[in-house]
Amino acid sequence: MLAFIVRRGLQAIGVLLAVGIIAFAMFRFAGDPVNQIVSLDTPAAEREQVRRSLGLDDPVPVQFVRYLAKAAQGDFGVSYQFRQPVSDLLAERMPATLELAICATLFATIFGVLMGVYSGLSRDSILAKVFQTISLIGISLPTFLIGILLIYLFAVTLGWLPSYGRGDTVKLGWWSTGFLTGSGLKALIMPSITLGLFQMTLIMRIVRAEMLEVLRADYIKFARARGLTTRAINFGHALKNTLVPVITIVGLQLGSVIAFAIITETVFQWPGMGLLFVQAVQNVDIPIMAAYLLLVALIFVMINLAVDILYTVVDPRLRTTIRQPT
Repeated sequence: MLAFIVRRGLQAIGVLLAVGIIAFAMFRFAGDPVNQIVSLDTPAAEREQVRRSLGLDDPVPVQFVRYLAKAAQGDFGVSYQFRQPVSDLLAERMPATLELAICATLFATIFGVLMGVYSGLSRDSILAKVFQTISLIGISLPTFLIGILLIYLFAVTLGWLPSYGRGDTVKLGWWSTGFLTGSGLKALIMPSITLGLFQMTLIMRIVRAEMLEVLRADYIKFARARGLTTRAINFGHALKNTLVPVITIVGLQLGSVIAFAIITETVFQWPGMGLLFVQAVQNVDIPIMAAYLLLVALIFVMINLAVDILYTVVDPRLRTTIRQPT
């Protein structure tokens, strides 16, 4: 297991280095950073001074090594737009994005598994067909359209939920949370549903397909022949084996939810990292764009590593495969 973790860790470092090269290339090919810092009528001497202060007159390999060294320490430079350290801006926006991603993932996992299990066990029932229809709608409709429809129904027409913002938050050290206020919880409902609906339908369809396949397996037939109850067969044997691939899906989808919360945060004006990235793109704020790219890559790598380790814990067959010599 230790060798497996080391192997996965080395692969993760390779991925981060590749993403670091892409992020560094943004500084080289997305325009001159000096033009984003100074005004158009700035004298050439002052421009050259700014260039030297940023280290842009050094050779490219030196700039790249310096960039990676600072990024490893959490120093992503200063935002051209906000004139603040990028790490401080990301730390300020990260709680909003993580809370939204966690709520969306919980919504998708809980309802996706429940609906998938029911659809697999009672596939000919009316409710199962309703769930199938919901899954088709969730996969077919784009995220921004789902958000707009929810805003029109629950905010504009019914007036039950806020249409934008995060509501009131409570400071817990450097972390700001909306879980402890009524307006914060209400503000989470529509963005979480919007962000998690596609993942919910995906999980539901996977659980349903796995459930139908597992129920046809030989060991389920032997369990019935032994006289086990239907409840014990469905939830003690079938469901346990059905959820093994779901672990991978949920882990990868959590990374996707964090990375692609951009659209949802823009629709609901949610003050998270996704909205900050959109503002950075609009203003060609390269330090924020590069830092966001690196941060998302780091999140994906960490989640993939955790899912791989958890998968070997859940599925004993993989532990046997890992122990075999290569």
